[in-house]
Amino acid sequence: MSKLFTPYNLSGLALKNRVVMAPMTRTRTMNDVPDEVVALYYAQRASAGLLITEGMPVSEEGRGYLYTPGIYNDEHVQGWRKVTQAVHAKGGRIFAQLWHVGRMSHVSLQPGHIAPVSAGTVQAVNTTVFALAESGEPGPVVPSQPRALETHEVKRITADFVHSARLAMEAGFDGVEIMAANGFIFDQFLSSELNTRTDEYGGSLENRMRFILNIIKGIKTACGEDFPVIVRLTVDECYEKIGEKGKGYTLDEGVEIARRLEKAGIDAIDVSCAGYDTFNYWLEPVSFEPGWRKYMAKAVKDAVSIPVIAANLIRSPEQAEQQLEDGIQDFVSLGRPHIADPHWTEKAINGKTIRRCICCLNCFESMEANAFV
Repeated sequence: MSKLFTPYNLSGLALKNRVVMAPMTRTRTMNDVPDEVVALYYAQRASAGLLITEGMPVSEEGRGYLYTPGIYNDEHVQGWRKVTQAVHAKGGRIFAQLWHVGRMSHVSLQPGHIAPVSAGTVQAVNTTVFALAESGEPGPVVPSQPRALETHEVKRITADFVHSARLAMEAGFDGVEIMAANGFIFDQFLSSELNTRTDEYGGSLENRMRFILNIIKGIKTACGEDFPVIVRLTVDECYEKIGEKGKGYTLDEGVEIARRLEKAGIDAIDVSCAGYDTFNYWLEPVSFEPGWRKYMAKAVKDAVSIPVIAANLIRSPEQAEQQLEDGIQDFVSLGRPHIADPHWTEKAINGKTIRRCICCLNCFESMEANAFV
């Protein structure tokens, strides 16, 4: 494993190997603040070179589930500091993933129970979400329409991301990742399928990227050029794979987005694909072949000079090493394998038997079953 376990320098940050724990929504705390259990969860996996947290909402409205630890106040900073200290004590590095779910938000989480926000017009998107009954208790599932963000609200959310990045640095994180994949708020702006705006944030690719580019600039200004910023990007919405050719953007435009993000000064690109409309191409069931989407990572790597992180449905150290040797990517990102076996990296290093992820999706199903209780 000459490449997989070789130390790597990411924008001045020394990483002990090229294994990345991918961001996954897993933890729940009753007061939305990370505790010792959350710290233990991440510390168990700190043999990976880099850990990326689950999506951390940058505001109350940005949360997608109840009891999700955020990063937008001093109490959050204190809680997450326990996590970063636990990981650093194990010799690991950890980035905070900054998150706003946009139209995917839970109505009951919105101030005044306002419908979720979205990039496009009311007619452009449709979803079903939970609502509150008049008593204030959780009510039945009812149809609800997302609404388009006002221009001033986009600017306010921009400020929220910059503020959260500053708090993440204060909490001891080694960098941040902006979640711009899998159907959440930035994907909603980047997608021509969802973004039907007529202001400065809609229309051309330049306009659709304005939101995230302004945030990158703001974070670099607030936190310093040497504070690493990476972006997790859907490089193909995968509508063609479900027989809906012409919807959304494909790999060609995804690669162009990656090029422009590099020019904006990000330090690495975390390649993902698909979203809730094309869910099986984002979180694959057992029928998918390991490594099936590595061509997407390779297309991005051939187009940029910054490091490329990618998951690619990697299920063994041998597969991970081969994809590094083949120049597919610079880092191997493992999500569900780190749920199946939190000691994946150290077992791989020591040649021990790894408890394998088989893509049964019980991890996601169990999370969804308990997300709204």
